[in-house]
Amino acid sequence: MIGAWIKCGSVDENRFWLSFIGQMVSAMSQIFILGIPPRLAAVWFSADQVSTACAVGVFGNQLGVAMGFLLPPVIVPTSEDKDEIAHGLRIMFFGVASLCTALFILIIFGRLMRNRNYVLLLLSYGMNVGVFYGISTLLNQTVLQYFPGQTKSAGQIGLLIVIAGMFGSVVCGIILDKTAKFKLVTACIYGLSFVFMIIYTFILEVKILALVFLMAACLGFFMTGYLPVGFEFAAELTFPEAEGTSSGLLNASAQIFGIICTMVGSKLMVFSSDKVVNSVFCGVLLVGAILTVCIKEDLRRQNARRKASPVDTIMASPELEDGQRI
Repeated sequence: MIGAWIKCGSVDENRFWLSFIGQMVSAMSQIFILGIPPRLAAVWFSADQVSTACAVGVFGNQLGVAMGFLLPPVIVPTSEDKDEIAHGLRIMFFGVASLCTALFILIIFGRLMRNRNYVLLLLSYGMNVGVFYGISTLLNQTVLQYFPGQTKSAGQIGLLIVIAGMFGSVVCGIILDKTAKFKLVTACIYGLSFVFMIIYTFILEVKILALVFLMAACLGFFMTGYLPVGFEFAAELTFPEAEGTSSGLLNASAQIFGIICTMVGSKLMVFSSDKVVNSVFCGVLLVGAILTVCIKEDLRRQNARRKASPVDTIMASPELEDGQRI
């Protein structure tokens, strides 16, 4: 995968050396890949299936070599036009790199990606936080359309969103600890984020700055308050997977949706109006809320704790003194 991405930067005719480095990195990986079929067959298959499994593995390797002979001449044309050749190389290099990356993600995060509930949370979390990023990025443009010259107020609204979000994170975390109703708390926060997003969309036309401050604070409170709840819900759904893995993917999803929402919102702001932009954001939150409702509350971490024996629980308690331990 690394070698494939290195070659993506070597399309220019003066960067043959970079292509050579990328190819060398890819070639080094063959040392580890070519020996996989017999090992995989011996570990994963029974004695009467080992030879067949090994043969299929070798067949796949040879099929890849055959595709390497077939596809490059088809994708990269024989032409005197260097731009046309560069375009073909770009398609080939980026196509291979994307395929390698997709396979890498499936291998590393395969179990998580097969967890339907986690995938739904991954999408809904990304939508919520992505919309929040979009609102924050376009806040200055939106406010100045209705309140010309109020640059300081736009900054204060942004500050208020962040401060309200800080309190929201703490409050929502406490509520989650007290109730342990992960799906209910998540759905309520998401629903309230959607409701206040609708109000925020239309309250701007009233042109009362105090109301904008109020709605921005409510948005920040619930949309940022969703962050710790999403992390904890993901940890419950994916237990015993490492919390860092599930939360890392949530952050990646948020960044992807944030980029999409910001880019789409910026374009719509130029060609239409802020109301259209915010309406699109409302639609995204509605889809995310529906996905949240579809999540099954499979609290694996909570169930594992309940199944722990009382003796284990007592032995693990840090509050007991040495003389009181069993």
